[in-house]
Amino acid sequence: MPTKMLQIPTADGQADAFAACPDGGGRHPGVLMYPDGFGIRPVLREMARELAGHGYYVLVPNLFYRHGPAPVIELPEHIGEAVRPKVFAQLMPLIEAHTIERVLSDADAYLRFLTAQPEAGAGPVAVTGYCIGGLLATRTAAAHPGQVAALAAFHGPVGVDGPDSLSKLTAEVHFGHAESDLTPEALGELNLALDAAGVGYTSEIYPGTIHGFTMSDTDAFNPAALQLHWDRLVPLLGRTLTNS
Repeated sequence: MPTKMLQIPTADGQADAFAACPDGGGRHPGVLMYPDGFGIRPVLREMARELAGHGYYVLVPNLFYRHGPAPVIELPEHIGEAVRPKVFAQLMPLIEAHTIERVLSDADAYLRFLTAQPEAGAGPVAVTGYCIGGLLATRTAAAHPGQVAALAAFHGPVGVDGPDSLSKLTAEVHFGHAESDLTPEALGELNLALDAAGVGYTSEIYPGTIHGFTMSDTDAFNPAALQLHWDRLVPLLGRTLTNS
């Protein structure tokens, strides 16, 4: 499967990114995949390749390119509980510096770049994301309602911007939550906000999960929940994106 590293021009420089697309040439619907805070690494490349195998051009940007190319911080092969405090001590300043203004400016650049690629179709796109990437995907979809046809976010703080932000969504949505991230009551409140916004959505707590359940290089990994994530994501994209 063709993969490559690319440089995305942004208002603040060049963002490095990983791209994967199906074999055989042609143009394919585009998917902007936001990584979790740990960034582009083998597990994200593998997930992008797997999604590309379903017929999509997948672009995974380095969220923290302003601080250097990926990996911005040194990561162990397995991000276990013993090393998480040290890793997060390095990550949190980068996350805190990634303001909404930067998120939206970067989203403009990422979507502009994605849709200009010769392997990407001219139609609507999808955005998906993990952990903080789920929030960034949600912000991107809300800021580009005419362009983003599908939004999927997994173990992400998608409601942090409040119900008004969700009211701007026109994409079909799937939110897959970790059991450790929100209570059933909080899920009900989030889903009421989606109902009020008139959004077509599914939003559910994946059973037996903790935050980060899709990531096979962490202690949070849950293989059954990762499969459920694919079972939700792939049909969503199939319904909303068309080959051009």
